Amino acid sequence: MNRKVPNILDYEAVIFDLDGTLIDSMGMWGEIDIEYLERFGIEVPENLQRELEGLRFTEVAEYFRERFGISDSIEEIGQTWIDMAEYKYRHDIPLKPGARELIGKMAENGVRMAIASSNHLRLIEEILRIHGISEYFDVITTCDDVTASKPEPDVYLYTAEKLGTSPSSCLVFEDIPIGILSGKRAGMTVAAVYDTYSENVREQKEREADFFIQDYYELLG
Repeated sequence: MNRKVPNILDYEAVIFDLDGTLIDSMGMWGEIDIEYLERFGIEVPENLQRELEGLRFTEVAEYFRERFGISDSIEEIGQTWIDMAEYKYRHDIPLKPGARELIGKMAENGVRMAIASSNHLRLIEEILRIHGISEYFDVITTCDDVTASKPEPDVYLYTAEKLGTSPSSCLVFEDIPIGILSGKRAGMTVAAVYDTYSENVREQKEREADFFIQDYYELLG
């Protein structure tokens, strides 16, 4: 059962995961997998995206190179994905409902904001620029900045350190269970955000997070 939604302004800092949390983009990565592997005549295996959850951007490239026998270098694979993702970000990917309004409210009330994502820094910066919200984020970190990826707490602890804020004063928004676990292990309050990609694990998300929201409008009342 969903726990009571707290007052967003009770927190010194709010940290967002990116894909599936702040932007509605999880389906995009599945499309990129299909389009990319088609270039090599390879069909996407079932549940590939699940196997990639929590991996750093470079780790995913390494995984593709080894599993599918792709001759391109890690750097070449990554650059191809960046180019494909940038195009989709510019044309197809919206913010999650209510995200812009919530960001504005927090900014007006002095709540510091950060991004902590497994995505590539260049892509994070690009999608924030596209939606005109770059100025609101004090810190952007990726799992490449730390030793261990999600579900380990490293990226969230590092982000809190960069913000100059204690973990217990931070609220995390996440969309998948390993991200929720990462935030909880960091000692932060974690909100699970609805996403169609993770609909099949909704009950797990509701159980493991401190509270669950269907969209960010719920926090604007």
